Amino acid sequence: MKAAVMYQKGELPQYVDFPEPIAQNDDEVLVTVKAVAIKHFDKGRANGKHYSSDAPGEGGRVIGGDGVCLLEDGTKIYGMGVSGMLAEKATIHKDRIVKLPKELDDAIAAALPNAVIGAAMGLRFKADIQPGDVVLINGATGFTGRVAVQIAKHYGAKKVIATGRNQQSLNDLLMLGADEIVSVVQDDEQFKAQLIAIHKQTPIDIVIDYLWGHTAEMILACLKGDGAFTNRVRYVSVGSMAGDLIQLSAANLRSVNLQLTGSGLGAWSKQQVGLLFKEILPEMFALAAEGKLTVKTINVKIEGIAELWNLDVPDGQRLVVTI
Repeated sequence: MKAAVMYQKGELPQYVDFPEPIAQNDDEVLVTVKAVAIKHFDKGRANGKHYSSDAPGEGGRVIGGDGVCLLEDGTKIYGMGVSGMLAEKATIHKDRIVKLPKELDDAIAAALPNAVIGAAMGLRFKADIQPGDVVLINGATGFTGRVAVQIAKHYGAKKVIATGRNQQSLNDLLMLGADEIVSVVQDDEQFKAQLIAIHKQTPIDIVIDYLWGHTAEMILACLKGDGAFTNRVRYVSVGSMAGDLIQLSAANLRSVNLQLTGSGLGAWSKQQVGLLFKEILPEMFALAAEGKLTVKTINVKIEGIAELWNLDVPDGQRLVVTI
């Protein structure tokens, strides 16, 4: 079969012939792959920068962790791979399958899951979002951030505040459900003054953070209390595009009813991951099929994977490889 194979960490994947995978037990099933999204997660694992990455084995490794597939009977599904997914054939976990609506576009179905995982898991299980909550999405102009804005509204957020660098993308978020936008490229004092004013008027209940770094330091400084009673703030770290380390004042932890946590591989329980496949993903696929959850994709063919691997994808869009 043809596949996109990584031979060494950091190198470009190659479109080559590769042995077809074989299901190793009754918990795996062989599928025909139709579309796979390329995410920061995939690139991080491939270049060795993600905490879950390991080196390719001898002979190389097919890249890609999930995608849209066909079962032997033609049923279209979303599945998570046992073998690499950027190939004509793959083996997937039987307990990590979601049947897809027939009317849902393959590229959208491939692009959505990682963003849903990066948004819904944090909102639902780490932040325990409730109807009427005020939600700040830090780094909302990226693909996952745009999905998070929409999901927060779907889950009943009273107000969604979006931060980001690209002004046009921030403006677009106002049409996707954001109520207020805050640029992170303005002067630090202006950024903090704007957030403090928002927080004073409508106290922020949840922060979903895709940036971390200096922006997280500023947001936490804006939440710091003065000894008066405060609302409960659930701060959830999902990504670290702006830096992996921050300085955190102990006063932040003592002056605010603050819950600081993270959402990612290793942070969820087996029950929560089970609900992702049984409830969350089916609901989000249905919303997308109805046009109530929208995303933008750039669709490319697997044959050009080496040239396309480092393609500069516009803000808020996802690269999807069709096979």
